[in-house]
Amino acid sequence: MLSAQTRGQRITLLDGGAEAYPRMLEAIASATRRVHLEVYAFEREGVGSRFVSALTAAAHRGVEVKVIVDGWGTIGGSRALADTLRASGIKVRIHNPLTSILHGRIWRNHRKILLVDDTVAFLGGINIGDHYATEEGRPGWADLALELRGDICARLGARLTAGASTLEAGPVRLLLSGFGGGWRLRARYLAALAQSREKVVLAHAYFLPDRGFVRALKRAAKRGVEVNLLLAGRSDVPFARAATMRLYRTLLHAGVRIHEWTATTLHAKAAVVDGRRLLVGSFNLDPLSLVNLETLVEVEDADVAEGATHWMERHMAQARPVGLEDCARSGLQRWLLDVVGLAVARFAEHFASFVGSRRMRRRD
Repeated sequence: MLSAQTRGQRITLLDGGAEAYPRMLEAIASATRRVHLEVYAFEREGVGSRFVSALTAAAHRGVEVKVIVDGWGTIGGSRALADTLRASGIKVRIHNPLTSILHGRIWRNHRKILLVDDTVAFLGGINIGDHYATEEGRPGWADLALELRGDICARLGARLTAGASTLEAGPVRLLLSGFGGGWRLRARYLAALAQSREKVVLAHAYFLPDRGFVRALKRAAKRGVEVNLLLAGRSDVPFARAATMRLYRTLLHAGVRIHEWTATTLHAKAAVVDGRRLLVGSFNLDPLSLVNLETLVEVEDADVAEGATHWMERHMAQARPVGLEDCARSGLQRWLLDVVGLAVARFAEHFASFVGSRRMRRRD
C-alpha cells in the first residue's frame, strides 16, 4: 500500500482485495450521508457477507445506500442479493438482467466504484468475492485499485448518473464511459503510448487489443521504448489465453517483452508510462470494454507510478518470461492456437460491434 498527497488529492494504491476490502468496509462503516457501490460481480457469501452487513448497518442508521450490480457478472445470485439489501431499505439496481437479452440489451456494467459521502472513492478492477481476498495462505487474484480522497470524489458524486464523463482534479483524471462506449478510454491508452519515451509496463488480464493498439505497442518498442507486458498465464475466461497468444510472435519480433503470471489469476487492468503516469481501472484492452460501462483513472504522479511499477516488477519477477522459442509449435498446435485464437478474437470483435450498433440504435 502506498499513499501520496499531491495538489489537494490523496491517492492510495491498493494491492488486491487484501488491502482494498478492509479500507472499503471501514469507509462504509463511517458513512454518514451516502454510499454508492457499483460492481460487476458481488458474491453474497464469504467476504461478500461482510459487505452486506456493512451496507445494511449503514442503511439502518439513515445513510442513503445505493447498490448496482451487473445481471451477468452476478448471475445466479443477483435476485437474492437484491432482496436481502432491499429489505433494509437499500436501493438496488440489476443492470441488464439476463431477461433483458430478449430486448437486445446485452451490454454490461463492468465498473467497480465505491463512493462514500462524496469524500472517498475506490476504483479499479476488484469485484466483491473471495477470489480477490487472501485467506489462510491462499493468495488472492492479482489486481489493483485506487483509493481517492479530495475534490475528485465530489465531482464523481455529481456525475455518477450522467453517462460519459471526464473529471479532473489535481493530478487525477477520471473517465467514465457511457452510452457511446469506451473509445475515449482506449484513446487515453494510445495517447500515453504515443508520448512514452523510456519505459511502458502494462498488466492486463484480458489482452485482446485491436490491430491499431498492437501497432502502437510495436511503434513504441521500435523507437527504443522498453515495453513490458504482464499477461495472464491462466484465465478464468475459456479460450481467452489462446486469443492472446496468437499475438506473441509479432510482439516479440518488435522487441516487446512478455511475462505470463501463473501463480494466481491475473485480473489487473493497469499501465505505467515513463515512471510518472499510472492508468488503472476496470477497462480491459479487449473489444467488449469498448461497449461496456467502464472506468479509467489516470494519475500523473511519480510516487504513485513508482508504487505501481514496483507492483508490476515484483509480479514480473515471479512470472514466466516468454521468448520466441516458446512460440515454436507443431503444425497441429499452430493450427489449434491460431485458428481458435483468431476465432475467439474475431468473435469478440464482431460481438462488440453488434452490441455497439444496438446501443447506438436505441439511443437514436
